[in-house]
Amino acid sequence: MQTPKHWLRKHPEVRTIRVAACDLNGQPRGKRIPTRFADKVVEDGTRFPLSVLNLDIWGEDIDDSPLVFESGDRDGVLWPTERGFMPMPWLSSPTALLPIWMFRDGGKPYEGDPRHALRAVLDRFKARGLTPVVAVELEFFLIDDSGRTLQVPMSPRSNKRRKAAEVMSIRALDAFDQFFTDLYDACEEMDIPADTAISEAGLGQFEINLMHTDDALRAADDAWLFKMLVKGMARRHGFAASFMAKPYEDYAGSGLHTHFSVLDRDGENVFDDGGPQGTDTLRHAIQGCLSAMAESTLIFAPHHNSYDRLVPENHAPTGICWAYENRTAAIRVPSGSHKARRIEHRVAGGDVNPYLMLAAILGAAINGIEDAQDPPAPITGNAYALDLPQIPGTWEGAMDAFEKGEQIARIFHPELIRNLLLTKRQELHYMAELTPQERVEIYLDTV
Repeated sequence: MQTPKHWLRKHPEVRTIRVAACDLNGQPRGKRIPTRFADKVVEDGTRFPLSVLNLDIWGEDIDDSPLVFESGDRDGVLWPTERGFMPMPWLSSPTALLPIWMFRDGGKPYEGDPRHALRAVLDRFKARGLTPVVAVELEFFLIDDSGRTLQVPMSPRSNKRRKAAEVMSIRALDAFDQFFTDLYDACEEMDIPADTAISEAGLGQFEINLMHTDDALRAADDAWLFKMLVKGMARRHGFAASFMAKPYEDYAGSGLHTHFSVLDRDGENVFDDGGPQGTDTLRHAIQGCLSAMAESTLIFAPHHNSYDRLVPENHAPTGICWAYENRTAAIRVPSGSHKARRIEHRVAGGDVNPYLMLAAILGAAINGIEDAQDPPAPITGNAYALDLPQIPGTWEGAMDAFEKGEQIARIFHPELIRNLLLTKRQELHYMAELTPQERVEIYLDTV
């Protein structure tokens, strides 16, 4: 495998690097470093305060966090992840990004790091001889935010704005052909496995699928890096791209759907029974996901704007249920070849932290597999029309469910639970002072 040092030697045009870790809100936090000092970062790591991974959406310290003044705002040490260096094609100067994650002095993983939270869940699968196979579908909007009102950018081809949703429209894709061509080229450079692109149901909304992988940490890396890349490339083309859950009141919001199956030691799909129904293990994983769904909503809908998406009959689930081949359900078992029998988890918005999202989903699934409980019967028909237990519909309700959640306590370390709650409650307090337009402005470029 090519080492970070070898990558830089092969790219002498790179003059600066960025080292970045993912905070609880999914924001990259780190440093800019001249390339001539890159070897020091690779060999010795870099340091910044533990509290940096626990900032609010504005990038401010959490007022009552024990990580700040109470502990002297002490440092952690950050080491490169397995990903190594990669280009940052959205910048005009040749630049490399080095993803990093945080450890305590002495080498112990920092429990408040989202990437370590996912790694801990994957360790539980590994201990049972199991390996999740994961794919994600990311929806986002292209937006002209140059005025006070958000709107679809003008097509570079026609200089016109198409002010309507165009589901699976080739014309909508072709209108921004150069952007998508450059985006796919950049994904190749960064080794992000971008697959199919479609236009979606929202105004200027698109979806790109990332190919499945049996390395869930890499799947989360890919999603985190992809969000960074899409936003950067859009700005290079003169408009914005946003993964915020609901930029337009009258159109569907953006989701981040996750498909997963699980392999045993022999590489066999433990959800596959040779037919359309799937195995008991599939149903146990589904029950785990249903049991943890209300408690996990703060992960799947982490922001004030997230709850504008979770409303009935708006292409986002609101009832806690599962079904075969039914997109109104929160958990869908897709049809197709029994060899690819899998679960689609449809609750998360595009504004999530991918590491926390996958930790919550896979953590719930392994809880269910361990507990071996069967779910209720799958629903049929329109889930919005049924009397079902509901996903929390408010930010406050999601915080309360997360704090009290018995399933959440099995998935996440107490320090991460505490840090996330402190972060969200601070954001809740300050969001109440903002106008709707000010909220949109803060979320548009951050999430």
